[in-house]
Formats: sequence, C-alpha cells, structure tokens
Amino acid sequence: MTPTATRVFRRGELHEFDAAGHRFVYIVPAGAIFEVDDAAQFVLGKLAGDPLSLEGLIDNLGAIGIATGDAAGLVSELAQAHAIVADDAAVESPENPPAGFPLQSLVLNLTNQCNLSCAYCYEYGADRVATPEGKPKYMDFETARAAVDMLFAESAGRRGVHITFFGGETLMNFPLLERVVRYATDQASALGRSIDFSLTTNATLLTPAIIEFLSQNRIGVTVSMDGPPDLHNALRVFANGRGSYDIVASKVRELLANHRTRPIAARVTLTSGVTDVARIYRHLKHDLGFHEVGFAPVTTSPDRLYAIGETGMGDVFSQFRGLAGEYLEFALRGELHGFSNVSDTLAELYQGVNKSHPCGAGLGLVGVGPSGDIAPCHRFVDSDSHALGNIAGGIDRGKQQAFLDRGHIQTKHECHSCFARPLCAGGCHHEAYVRYGDTGHPNLHYCDWIREWTDLCLRIYGTISAQNPGFLEHFAERKGL
Repeated sequence: MTPTATRVFRRGELHEFDAAGHRFVYIVPAGAIFEVDDAAQFVLGKLAGDPLSLEGLIDNLGAIGIATGDAAGLVSELAQAHAIVADDAAVESPENPPAGFPLQSLVLNLTNQCNLSCAYCYEYGADRVATPEGKPKYMDFETARAAVDMLFAESAGRRGVHITFFGGETLMNFPLLERVVRYATDQASALGRSIDFSLTTNATLLTPAIIEFLSQNRIGVTVSMDGPPDLHNALRVFANGRGSYDIVASKVRELLANHRTRPIAARVTLTSGVTDVARIYRHLKHDLGFHEVGFAPVTTSPDRLYAIGETGMGDVFSQFRGLAGEYLEFALRGELHGFSNVSDTLAELYQGVNKSHPCGAGLGLVGVGPSGDIAPCHRFVDSDSHALGNIAGGIDRGKQQAFLDRGHIQTKHECHSCFARPLCAGGCHHEAYVRYGDTGHPNLHYCDWIREWTDLCLRIYGTISAQNPGFLEHFAERKGL
C-alpha cells in the first residue's frame, strides 16, 4: 500500500442543501458551491460518522459498482474541493491582507450637518459615536483635494477607484461635490486611470440642475427612504417634527425621470413599527420606480424605542423569505428583480467570497470627515476614538493594523463553527461597537438570522444554477450600485 493509501479522510466543513431536486454542498473554507452526484453523496454519507482511509473509501465505492480507478479519482476530486479532508491536511482560514493593501474606495463626508432630524440617525442619534464638537461642519476644497490625492496615492496597482459622497446630508455641500468630481476626474485622466462616483442623499435638496449634473457625470444615487407616507414619516422628519415624505417623493420622481445614466436605488432602515417589508418594497419599486430597494435593520442599542425586537426580526425574515421567493420566480424567467439584499448575497456566492473581515472598512475603503480625519468608514467619521489619522499626515498604519487585527475573523471564536462566516465574518464593525462596545465583537444577536438568510440564498442560487444558469452571469462583477 502506498503512503497515500494510508491517509485517513473525514468530511470537510460544509453545509448541505437541496434545490430544485438537486443536491449541493457549500464548502465553507473555500466559499464554494458544488452540485454533488450520487457517488459523491455516498462518500459524504459514509464519512458522516467515523473517518475512513482511502482504501476503505475505495472498497465502499467498489461495493456499489464503482471501479477502483474511478473511485480513487472521485476521492481525489472531493479532497481537492475540500468536501473531504485528509487527517494531515492543514487547517485553512482567510489570510491576513498583505501590508500596504491598496485603497479602492473613499467616502467623503462633505458635511456633518443635516436638514432632517431622523430619530435613529447613527451620527446624531442616541447611539452616536461621532465627536464633532469643535470641528468644521463643512468640508472645504483643500481637505477634499488632499483626500482625493491620498486615494490615488494609496491605490497603486488599481486601474479604477471610487468615491462615495456622504453626510450629514450630502447635498448641503453640493458646490464642493461638483468641484471634487471635476478635480478627481481630471486627476484620473492625467494618471491614465478610471474613477466613478456615487452618493447617498435624503433627496430633499435635489434640484433640476443637481439632477442634470448627477446624470451627466454618471453618479450613482442611493436615496434614504422608508416607504409610503405613514411609515416614512414615522421617523424621517424635519426638526419641527413634520414628515418629509411629500417633498422626498416629489424629488424622487423628478430624479428617476431625468437621471438615466445609472440605476437609482432606495435604502430602507427598518425600525419598530416600520417593518412591512413587502408593502415598503412595492411602494418604492412599483409606485415610485426605484431600480432596486435594499433593507437594513436599524443599528441601535436594544433598549431604544425604535429597536426591532426578536419577534419583529422574525417577522422581517418571513417577509424577506416571501420577497426572495418572488425574486427567484423573476430569475427563472430571466428577469431582474429589485430586492437588492438577494442580489448582493448571490453576487458574493457567485464570486466565491470568503471574507477575512466583514467589509472593506479600514482596508480597501476609508472615510474622511470635514476635519480631514480618516476613519475606517463613513459610520466612524468624526469619532476621535476611531480615527486612523488625518490627511495632513496620512493613514496611521499602527492604528489601521490594530483595527484590522481586532476585526479579523480569526479573532471571533464564536464564528469558527458557523457555515455563514465566509459572507458574514462576524458582521458590521459599527453595529458591533454600538451593541458591544467593541468593533471586533461578532454580532451575536444576528447569528440565527444570518444563517437562515444564507441558507435561503444558497437554495435560491442552487435553483437558478439548475434551471437558468445563464442568469448567474449578472453577478460576475456586481459590487453594488
């Protein structure tokens, strides 16, 4: 017997699921999906108990009529895919990003001021982490230009980069946005590189001239909007308490009618009492005409009045499941659906994402506030305790590395047995800080929810791959709007 034949195999770390009458496995360490045939399923079943040697596996396969050579080949293929693992195989985990990992995205918080007073605002609400006192309220061009220069200097090796404009309310500093777009575009051209732009807005300050500029410069727009009037006006109000829906809806219709160069998306914050997902989706997608609609539960401490309790989150998931089923029906007909939560997850599955960190915060993305302070992302802008330096001196590599080390999946021991970790990696740094006071703490309050959502999307993915595989090509380069 050769040394290879003495190796003992066990099942790899995988999540099994059925879809459209087909059997699949999600290989967790690889973030990969495979359809399994009867022979492969037989091997996995045999290894559900005790490990077996290569010889034992071949003998078992021979007993069901599979020739020795074919059996050895099958075992080898399953081992290469990590569906089964030899006893002497090294434990695999996401690697640390290389030193000097290049930036790709910059979030410019053009102002920390806003013309709305949304109760759940993470920047000025009860759970804020920002410390803006004594700092500029509006970014100036010198600060913005230095931030853009930093983006190009810190993105060596990348052909294209991206800038997102944020606030506060972004459009309260629209003149600066115009100058930055022109400056960054000129710089990209001079460097032989490409750049694109996006912004998030509450839409109240949109004008025909602003919309024309956004369309001419192909600037992606995401509008923060929480549904029909009674739901949107529950918390998205002006300082005097007046609801903002009428103004927002009017501006959105004008935006959708005149900005045709990029898809326009809506971003919904779900809160207690604002959880009618299906109704919100249909209003924003069908009544107003958004290209896509995405939902996120409010980031907050659990004792806030607008926090969604466990029962509420269960109801939200039931509605997500229903809307996801509708998404699948569209996909099987080859039609695009606007529920972006499904699209984003399917894109990560298609691309084989296996995250070391929950997102690009502090890694390929940083935020810059009006003061020039650099933050891991827009949610930490103006927070002294989370600053990663200032554009005057650049990124503080020590602070950046400390942030990344704390947020790495390997530090989150509760996540190590979870099949959803390649996509989740413990969840949002900001959410973790608000809930647990630690950016590196896994968001344990969402674990069951995330596992159910990942399983649902795996089944949707499997069904599409079995019945309309060409549709999955839509996700080859999707990185969000």
